Amino acid sequence: MEDHDQSAGPGAFLAQAAEEKTGLPSRHTTVGPARAPHRSFLYAMGLSAREIANPFVGVVTTWNEAAPCNISLSRQAQAVKKGVAAAGGTPREFTTIAVTDGIAMGHAGMKASLVSREVIADSVELSVRGHCYDALVGLAGCDKTLPGLMMAMLRLNVPSVFLYGGSILPGRFRGRDVTVLDVFEAVGAHAAGAITDADLAELEMVACPSAGSCGGQYTANSMAYVSEAIGLALPGSASTPAPYDSRDRFADAAGRAVMALLEKSLRPRDIVTRKALENAAAVVAATGGSTNAALHLPAIANEAGIPFDIFDVAAVFRRTPLIADLKPGGRYLAKDVHDVGGVPVVLKSLLDGGFLHGECLTVSGRTLADNLAEIEVPENQDVVVPTERAISQTGGLVVLEGNLAPEGAIVKVAGLRTLVFSGPARVFDTEEEAFEAVMQKRYRSGEVLVIRYEGPRGGPGMREMLSTTSAIYGQGLGEKVALITDGRFSGATRGLCVGHVGPEAAVGGPIALIEDGDVIEIDARRGALSVRVDAETMGARRDRWRPRENAFQSGALWRYARTVGPAGKGAVTHPGAGAESHVYADI
Repeated sequence: MEDHDQSAGPGAFLAQAAEEKTGLPSRHTTVGPARAPHRSFLYAMGLSAREIANPFVGVVTTWNEAAPCNISLSRQAQAVKKGVAAAGGTPREFTTIAVTDGIAMGHAGMKASLVSREVIADSVELSVRGHCYDALVGLAGCDKTLPGLMMAMLRLNVPSVFLYGGSILPGRFRGRDVTVLDVFEAVGAHAAGAITDADLAELEMVACPSAGSCGGQYTANSMAYVSEAIGLALPGSASTPAPYDSRDRFADAAGRAVMALLEKSLRPRDIVTRKALENAAAVVAATGGSTNAALHLPAIANEAGIPFDIFDVAAVFRRTPLIADLKPGGRYLAKDVHDVGGVPVVLKSLLDGGFLHGECLTVSGRTLADNLAEIEVPENQDVVVPTERAISQTGGLVVLEGNLAPEGAIVKVAGLRTLVFSGPARVFDTEEEAFEAVMQKRYRSGEVLVIRYEGPRGGPGMREMLSTTSAIYGQGLGEKVALITDGRFSGATRGLCVGHVGPEAAVGGPIALIEDGDVIEIDARRGALSVRVDAETMGARRDRWRPRENAFQSGALWRYARTVGPAGKGAVTHPGAGAESHVYADI
């Protein structure tokens, strides 16, 4: 934006703003005699006439004191604001909520997690609409905050840049790197008598040594990698750990970049195309990322009006090789990826192998291929390898389909030895029932544990099951039983754990009709999930089935249960851009 005459009075600045803000939303709050009361509020906060005349850039963070994931975001936002101001904009900082999965895990609080994604997107939309901001920079840390902010950017369609707050550093326990997943699994080991109270206490004290999101290729890091692959984040910004002061450089650059996007009128929907979504799915598959990406990518696509469901995600997963050896299925952590060159190295390997659409635009103003032109995949390391030396020829996640999941289901196979499993069902109608049975060892090797009525509508809120799956692993039965659910799994989950089974039990999906002892067959090689019960028997059970009421008959969870759609389409709560007749950016 052009510089204003420093010697001019407020009237001159505002007259100049009337011309410069043509077509920008902030003209509705800053331009003309009728907006004198609005400007009065802005003067009250110390803004000058020149700053009021500049474009207004919302700087939104999910900062809070709930967990380390988001604790550094407020500091990083200050660097973003400096970048915005240096490039001729006026930053306006605000915050939205974050429900941190590590704290919400294993109890009824997890029902709030996925719901928070919608609240984040909705609250950012309302804040930007209400205050007429012209552009947006969003900083996120924990799992649902990343897709929530990206969804808001596409919904509003103002020039936007996404910035991840960064990963936590690894903890050290008796000579090895550890993460919070080790603590979750230690709970099961403790219950099995394999470790002592003192062992558990020592581990919990050292597992999370800094600010930042969980260190493995769990949901936060998976969606951070998505932010670069999809084009909404600056190259290299997703992999620098949260405690590093060099994050401020990316934050300042994000502030400057959003002003360049505003100058060019380059918007999120110009960047997030179907090909960009395929790039995003590819980076998740290539890194053995979180199953939750199969929820979040369709939800992001919905905001752009692009049909992209779990089966579209599956098609990309099938054709993408696994090239990063990352936890929970592999050996390395996010910091190790940073040390070998970060997300650009992953993307470069995929691009060189022909697995990305290099022509897609990014917030740098250049194409993905242009961003990666000077990047090389380092030799003499095995964190991220070239595609010709892929760990496996198909990605780390598989979508399943069959008479038990007509609308699909998903399993993470990275690091798994067991891809085919058949066994009798042991059915639970809540996570609590299943967790209690696991802790009391009321299950047997060879069984398929079924946890149902935990889907988006039935939970409500589609809880993650990390406490249960980790306890099973801690007891040494990680691949000796399988688990299926219409709920979700954490990105940290490992083992033969199938989630997102659809239709969910609450709407009468086949998972609602399973009985103890039914033989369930899982084949992650063929992408199949079935129950060995004939159609006539299933039909008779369906005739007897009746919907269940959940305990949430008011409030946010009640509202969510009545508006949320199926998991296979992203568990979204509104029709998306495909139904809109108005876009905020064009007001």
